[in-house]
Amino acid sequence: MRMKHNKKPIWYYLKRDRFIYLLILPGLLWYIIFCYLPMFGIVIAFEDYKPFWGLEGIFTSDWVGLKHFIKFFKSAYCLRLIKNTLLLSIYSLVWSFPLSIILALLINELKGKYFKKTVQTVSYLPHFLSAVIVCGMIRTLTTVDGGLVNAIVAAFGGEAIPFLGQPEWFRTIYTVSEVWQSIGWESIVFIAAMTGIDKELYEAAMVDGAGVMRRMWNITIPGIMPVITIMLILRVGSILNLGYEKVLLLYSPQVYSTADIISTYVYREGVVNQNYSFAAAVNLFTSLISLVLVLGTNKITKKMGQEGIW
Repeated sequence: MRMKHNKKPIWYYLKRDRFIYLLILPGLLWYIIFCYLPMFGIVIAFEDYKPFWGLEGIFTSDWVGLKHFIKFFKSAYCLRLIKNTLLLSIYSLVWSFPLSIILALLINELKGKYFKKTVQTVSYLPHFLSAVIVCGMIRTLTTVDGGLVNAIVAAFGGEAIPFLGQPEWFRTIYTVSEVWQSIGWESIVFIAAMTGIDKELYEAAMVDGAGVMRRMWNITIPGIMPVITIMLILRVGSILNLGYEKVLLLYSPQVYSTADIISTYVYREGVVNQNYSFAAAVNLFTSLISLVLVLGTNKITKKMGQEGIW
């Protein structure tokens, strides 16, 4: 005898879980308004759109197809922009991602409850500093007149160096500041994943005589490996979408050779020069590459036996 299942309408579940849906409503609205609705404007990447034409210009502008994409690929700045963006992103990824895992492992081994929370809080506080404040600190520390870094250099008999005015120093300064600002915040995800590991595994390992390092290597790291994989896929996917705020506040024309990235180039072309169609085409190109990187990294990790995003 087959039992009858009374399938309730969707309004029943919406009413039953209305408070839960209300909690996610602000975040959902933010994504709809600022992420999904503006996607309609991607069409101007294939048009000769002028900003003073307004919204109507999106429908009446001349269709030019791939003209702006070809213009970018043929420009003298294309390879330099891609190289600088990749190098800054890869340097930040190579240093900040492993260090955030190491920091999470070290914080997880702290015994004192309040000391542990204090260390964790201090480690992720730099994340909440705005790019303006961080860049102001960097300029103050590296300035030739009275900067702490140059004071140390002078104390050891060296000459003051205009760090932000020399192309060879920009990537180092950016990477160091990015690691300092991000590793504490990124470690929160790994610390949260560690709380889900069975405590009996640690107790059994201690009975067998396993030390701290062996417990980390054989229990903790394998336990958080799915989270590490997902976070790595997301980081690789955004490797070309490097935030432009810090670069924009730190760079100058004399360091364009190593500091100018795709995001700052899009800013100058779109906002400063009001070449909206060309800037939209360049930005769309980076978004498509990011999509390919996410799909490719996800497929590779699944072939290696790890869990992907989907």
